[in-house]
Amino acid sequence: QVHLVESGGGSVQSGGSLRLSCVVSGYTYSSYCMGWFRQTPGKERERVADIGSDGTTNYANSVKGRVTISRDDDKNTLYLQMNSLKPEDTAMYYCALDGGDCWIRFGGHERRRESHEYNWWGQGTQVTVSS
Repeated sequence: QVHLVESGGGSVQSGGSLRLSCVVSGYTYSSYCMGWFRQTPGKERERVADIGSDGTTNYANSVKGRVTISRDDDKNTLYLQMNSLKPEDTAMYYCALDGGDCWIRFGGHERRRESHEYNWWGQGTQVTVSS
């Protein structure tokens, strides 16, 4: 069974930093797409960043330049380094894993893998940024 366990959330002041971690167990394939998503009550889950097994990354415009996604395959761990945090970054953060490509290609178009297209999810870690 595949399990994802996030950690590293907490409460910080605006301008602060946090590093989220997601430890993966039970997934033995070399190909994957892993992503960080966030969600606030009453809103849809929003993609923050993702990374493919080829190392390519992609970021939501709202976090570009402030957030870095990375992975350590030896430790089976996904990271999200978040700097210059803002109150609007407050949310529950989830990591997700799928065995497919991060790019979804169809009819000459392409887009990043969306939340409903990920197979496995962690339980989430809360990030709260105060002004």
